[in-house]
Amino acid sequence: MKASQPKLALEKLTRRFGETLALAPTDFTVREGEFVSIVGPSGCGKSTLFNLVAGVLEPSAGRIRIDNADVTGKPGHVGYMLQKDLLLPWRTVIDNIVLGAILKGGASARQRAEGVALAQRYGLGDFINHYPSALSGGMRQRVALMRTLAMHHDLMLLDEPFGALDSQTRLSMQQWLLSVWEEQRRTVIFVTHDIDEAIFLADRVVVMTPRPGRIRDMFEIPIERPRPLSCLTSLDFMALKRRILDLIYTEEESRHDNAKQEVG
Repeated sequence: MKASQPKLALEKLTRRFGETLALAPTDFTVREGEFVSIVGPSGCGKSTLFNLVAGVLEPSAGRIRIDNADVTGKPGHVGYMLQKDLLLPWRTVIDNIVLGAILKGGASARQRAEGVALAQRYGLGDFINHYPSALSGGMRQRVALMRTLAMHHDLMLLDEPFGALDSQTRLSMQQWLLSVWEEQRRTVIFVTHDIDEAIFLADRVVVMTPRPGRIRDMFEIPIERPRPLSCLTSLDFMALKRRILDLIYTEEESRHDNAKQEVG
């Protein structure tokens, strides 16, 4: 693949639900190996965008390309991890990790060995024969991410995977995810409502507007990797957080003011 060719390209991607425009025509590219965070208010089309890229939804217009191949409306080209871990409670950790292979007809010995290696490499080697009920929230999310990794997709969509965790566990999981990403170098698009999380994890943060969703702005993160926790209180970090918050809440206030005028 040529270095100049993006891993993912959205071309005038649009989605309507009836008369409602959920996602305005959107052009967007993601570089191979890049970690991109997407933030915005509720209802800005983040989940719609993910479902379109994953092939779960058909766009009303536009194209989606991965490695320059048209995958519009075609599932199976990305790894997709949701906020809920969706682990099968009657399956062990290793079975949940290789679940994709099981659903396709059965996990081979090689695939199970790869799953065990993932668990051992990323801190769950002692739990491969445990059931999800024996795991903490953070451990369950680790299993869910390993299941996504085991599908061997270069592009991974992570939809608020840490949203249900307490703040301390969430911060630990953010650090763990960065260590996995730095080793695996998959291309990651990460949706979150947490601005600190978005900046801490990403190479670039994309800010979306309220419905109809569109990209309001993008920010390259000027903080070198690896990122220590001290960067969360650095001047660069706080200045960028303020700019993103201003964008999101200025847009929200404008929408509310327009709504009041229409009612009036």
